[in-house]
Amino acid sequence: MKLAHAQAIVAGALAHARQAALKPLAVVVLDAGAHPVAIAREDGATFFRAEIARAKATGALGMGADTAVLAERAKGNPTFFGGVVTTVGGDLVFSPGGVLIRADGAVIGAVGISGDTGEMDAACAIAGIAAAGLGETA
Repeated sequence: MKLAHAQAIVAGALAHARQAALKPLAVVVLDAGAHPVAIAREDGATFFRAEIARAKATGALGMGADTAVLAERAKGNPTFFGGVVTTVGGDLVFSPGGVLIRADGAVIGAVGISGDTGEMDAACAIAGIAAAGLGETA
């Protein structure tokens, strides 16, 4: 994951959010090893938002699926998924907004967004990935 791509994802996601008049967001872009590459928290976003966004991105990477998909899976097996959250020390949020980033078919990272509804967070993540010219798995 190049810094330029991560910065483009952040800029694209926030531009989409402002165009849609969403609540203030936090955006975290991680590389494939879950290391932070870019982090932004808009004015007015509460201070937990960046941590929630990071947990969404980390969860997507760790489980190999977007958090929207994981949220659906968790509905059918809450005991297992609750155990996963405990096992990984809470570094996973079952809400849309954690999206895997792909390049040439390989996962190169994930973006996590928090601040509005999960569905809107995910839409911003997808818009950011597209703005950077990269692919996603949704």
